[in-house]
Amino acid sequence: MTRTKIIATLGPATADKAIIERLILLGVNVFRLNFSHGDHAFHAKLIKDVRRLAEQLDRPIALLQDISGPKIRVKPMEPVQLIENNLLCIWRKNPPKGARNCISINYPKILDGVSVGDQVYFADGTIRSTVESMDSDKVTVKILIGGKLTTGKGVNLPVGQIKMSAITQKDKKDIKFGISQKIDLIALSFVQSADDIREAKKLIKAAGEYVPVFAKIEKSSALENIEDIISEADGLMIARGDLGVEMGPYAIPVIQKQVIAKAREKGLPVIIATQMLMSMVSSPYPTRAEVSDIANAVLDGADAVMLSDETTVGDFPEEAVKVISATITETEKYYPKYHEVVEMRDNRKAIAAAAVALSQRIEVSAIVTFTETGLTALMIARQRPKVGIIAVTSNEKTYRRLAVVWGVEPVLVDRKYEDSDKAILNFYKRAVKQKIINPEEQFVVTISRHSIKTGTTNVIQLVDKQSIKELQSLAYKPKN
Repeated sequence: MTRTKIIATLGPATADKAIIERLILLGVNVFRLNFSHGDHAFHAKLIKDVRRLAEQLDRPIALLQDISGPKIRVKPMEPVQLIENNLLCIWRKNPPKGARNCISINYPKILDGVSVGDQVYFADGTIRSTVESMDSDKVTVKILIGGKLTTGKGVNLPVGQIKMSAITQKDKKDIKFGISQKIDLIALSFVQSADDIREAKKLIKAAGEYVPVFAKIEKSSALENIEDIISEADGLMIARGDLGVEMGPYAIPVIQKQVIAKAREKGLPVIIATQMLMSMVSSPYPTRAEVSDIANAVLDGADAVMLSDETTVGDFPEEAVKVISATITETEKYYPKYHEVVEMRDNRKAIAAAAVALSQRIEVSAIVTFTETGLTALMIARQRPKVGIIAVTSNEKTYRRLAVVWGVEPVLVDRKYEDSDKAILNFYKRAVKQKIINPEEQFVVTISRHSIKTGTTNVIQLVDKQSIKELQSLAYKPKN
């Protein structure tokens, strides 16, 4: 198993159960459902198929719901081929019938924030233009780099803090649906401030659930408020497509490193997304630059890397997963593991730091953490220990959600034990049987003694050779 997790987006190219099964066997840990496309019936079938296959294969597979957000898009239009020096009119209302090179967009109010000379991009920046003039009815742009413009293509304008909610009416319906389907994680698009995260959490709480919310970092305003966003979010996704259009592609590598470092200090998992293996949409082989991009995401300390078009509409989804898995495996041989985090302001953080420090100083095979919420596992993972992290939980939701966290191998047990010795023995019997651990190698345990309440981890235990002998004698003691 790779320490860095693999996320694959499901779509038309991967909607078949047989393909999903092969992707799981190839190493996919999380499947993303992109709610910018497909209806609820389509996604419900995918959720059902993934859940059944994960159970059959006994794999902790998480489902990530990526909601659309207020993406600015071209409204229905006849396709037009734009060439350099063409003029294109963006109307605040529907354009006049029969007018050529005229479009409208779904959020016309955003046109109030542009000025002459501003850059306006379409279709993820592949079509570029500059504002020539504006009046009360429309904004006219001059095409700098042409291309084919069609219905639904994204529009990027140089407007900072847009006064609109990150959660649309469609998003609210989608979130409600996702919760009814017991989705594991939610990615919130076009986050600009911590208020957007709070709004999403209120909706989730009102539905009587708790689902971790990942903030998608794809706007310059999100970077301006990154500290507050990190404090409120449960994870981050660096969505380099729209972010690259806003900030320029040259800034993205440094931004990626900076944001990952900030999130790591807080123990937030980070997903790197967009165009990881874009050439493999139509080619069975990656470019060397793409392989280097994946490797750098691993070296930057990302928890997960994500495939989008490569597995939704690409011709070679399985090959793309093989490439990303092989690249991670090779890169992790040289990953500079162990990053001591000094900040330890509560008991669980201190326990996690001490467990990692102990694993650094003696020869152990793993850190085994008993956790119901997953927080202790997150705090251990943020320090990137050299040994494996085994998260033992009786909570099925935690079991799946930890599939997105670096280095964590979740193990689901059938019950919680108030007696920590019984909990360790129960785990040991299962772990040896399933070859999760070597029965002759010692390991470090974090656990709660004499309590099954969440948030009560208070013991670090070295299960050394003598302890293993005692466990073995108890595990294989004949029943009377």
